Amino acid sequence: MTIPRLMVVDDDAETRAMLTQFLQQNGFIAHAAENEAEIRALMQAGRVDLILLDVMLGSESGVEICARLRSEQDVPIILVSALSQDHQRMAGYEVGADDYVAKPFNPDLLLARVRAVLQRANRSASLVHRRRLALFRFAGWTYDGKRDEVLSPQGFQVALSQRETSLLKVFLANPHIPLKREEIQAGLLEGFASGSSGSSAEPDGSGRAIDMLVGRLRSKIESDPKDPQMLRTARGIGYVLAVDVAEEQTA
Repeated sequence: MTIPRLMVVDDDAETRAMLTQFLQQNGFIAHAAENEAEIRALMQAGRVDLILLDVMLGSESGVEICARLRSEQDVPIILVSALSQDHQRMAGYEVGADDYVAKPFNPDLLLARVRAVLQRANRSASLVHRRRLALFRFAGWTYDGKRDEVLSPQGFQVALSQRETSLLKVFLANPHIPLKREEIQAGLLEGFASGSSGSSAEPDGSGRAIDMLVGRLRSKIESDPKDPQMLRTARGIGYVLAVDVAEEQTA
């Protein structure tokens, strides 16, 4: 198992040392940086799995640094700041931050947020890997990625729309993992960006739109859509594919 490699970016030396030591004590590899130049030097030196980035870095802006990094790569970024008003948080999310933690914070809460962001990033990586596989088998059903076909347990082809197919692939990549609507949307957007769904328009990812899309997929793959056994509701979270998924390559 790869140990996550994190970067703590803060212009206060005491804060950098405290956070770095805390993360190391909790099983991470942690390095410290003071400014954008040091961030880039560390990123060139090796893999970085997540950046904890302070918003106020002396004369530099963590929000602007986040925007520049996000335009170049997908490394997860958690902004940390004493500025915690809604418009300040929104400014961070608008430039692509994965999370925003207000100072002062409980270290254990920060640790939980770090783990949650890393878990979401790992799910996305899993989705990319699994999309290379040709066949997915689940509860008697088959999804053939090469032909982009869905076959029922009786061997009949079931017609899915492009968005329904993309949604199915998000769940096939994450069996038994309750997915939030935002995570489902992220998976759909990834498919849109890579062209795997073939869609000509970016999907609507509102909560209501996700619910309707799940309902349409249930109507095509569930024996009783009103009592779904595969694509279940995860109370307080979102949805979960509650069956095992077998993956195969074809010639």
